[in-house]
Amino acid sequence: MNVSRRTTGLIPRFEQRVVTLDRLTARSADIDGVWADDVRPGDWVIVRTRNSVYSLLANGDGTYDAAGGWFAREHQSGAGLRVAGCTWGGAALLTRMIAAPGMFLEFGNTVRTTRIREVRLIRSAPQPQLH
Repeated sequence: MNVSRRTTGLIPRFEQRVVTLDRLTARSADIDGVWADDVRPGDWVIVRTRNSVYSLLANGDGTYDAAGGWFAREHQSGAGLRVAGCTWGGAALLTRMIAAPGMFLEFGNTVRTTRIREVRLIRSAPQPQLH
């Protein structure tokens, strides 16, 4: 029996998940998360994923000292890592995004987290200025 999509109203699963790059790009401007431009040296970014909690200390040179999650489980140093960006689960990488709920954080060492549930940016205390 040959049943067409028109008669059943069903769309194959692979067709339901197709998203164009243009649509992803347009959607990225509205994402509520922590962008690289929002982070200053000494700030902390706390990322809670489905399975772990990561803490990222901004070094000021575009790198972070990461702890928790995969780094703790694998006894690996997270010092001086770059954040490659965030994905929605596919190959499209939003490179200026540090972390956003619903996305997956990817580090420069190719470690990718499980889906992010919560993100907090904790500002460092301002340094007193000497005159």
